[in-house]
Amino acid sequence: MCPKGVLALMDLATPPDAAPTLADVATLAGVSPATASRVINGSARVSQRARARVERAVQSLGYVRHRAAPHGRSIAAVICEDDARVFTDDSFARLLGGVRRELGDERELVVMVIGRNGRWTTVPRYLRGGHADGVLLISAHDAPCAVLRQAGIPVLLGGRPLEATPLPYVDADDRGGARTAVDYLARSGRRAIGTIAGPPDRAAGVDRLAGYRAAVAEYGVATAGLITYGDLRQASGEHAMNRLLDRRPDIDAVLAASDQMAVGALRALRRTGRRVPEDVAVVGFDDAPIAGRVRPRLTTVRRPIEEMGARMARELLGRIAGAPDRNVVLDTKLIIRDSA
Repeated sequence: MCPKGVLALMDLATPPDAAPTLADVATLAGVSPATASRVINGSARVSQRARARVERAVQSLGYVRHRAAPHGRSIAAVICEDDARVFTDDSFARLLGGVRRELGDERELVVMVIGRNGRWTTVPRYLRGGHADGVLLISAHDAPCAVLRQAGIPVLLGGRPLEATPLPYVDADDRGGARTAVDYLARSGRRAIGTIAGPPDRAAGVDRLAGYRAAVAEYGVATAGLITYGDLRQASGEHAMNRLLDRRPDIDAVLAASDQMAVGALRALRRTGRRVPEDVAVVGFDDAPIAGRVRPRLTTVRRPIEEMGARMARELLGRIAGAPDRNVVLDTKLIIRDSA
């Protein structure tokens, strides 16, 4: 069951294409969809010349703004991730919870889970139908931003995209968080500090590995045999930890790119007789609820997931109202517990 005010759409109906869309207005007026939207929304941040062209296009096409009553307005959260991960990884629920609280009672949150391959024909059609005022694009591995821009409504990314894009985003300082974790381990006397990095097709995985590399370089740690990869899940963390132990039996610390992988690393260390943190210190990433439940309790880098969701909603609402685009990067924090 969905929380109050949240509509989850798994199979999207295709609305008719007969009526002119905002994208059609923008094309005829020779302006961007964002400019056309500002004119139609009554924003003052548009030149008189552009305003006149958009108004003429609206009249020529007979464009009608499809908006529901105030309590029917909505924001669409498009999640480009496999169903299995969306419904088992509580970070999505925490993120959307932050979005939902920020939106309040005036707008519904429509959640569309489209999988990593995506249905990029259906989604723009749904959005062009006037069903949503803006889009939060989450876990966009291949950043289908051009497709969504054609929908003619504001789009904001949850997380920094790997590829350059003009769309704004809200992210956490993953690189800085990884540097802080490695600095803590090095100052604690650890010298063979390894990492279980995340998938290289995600900016978060790239940034956390970059932060690790930068920090170990400052302390002169040779990384040969100390870097391996996982898919953010527990099983991959366990397998990766076993590989690290095979390559570098002297390893005395590891930074995992997710708490789930850190829990898997703890399992591998336990099975090989290593004590945590006496023999090997373990640091995770995210500060998911499992970090406080596992034994030993997990030292981890906290990403402000709920705050990110709220900030995403706030920034998108600002864009809808005509505010300029900007990128926001929130601070991370090292939470010290028992594993390191």
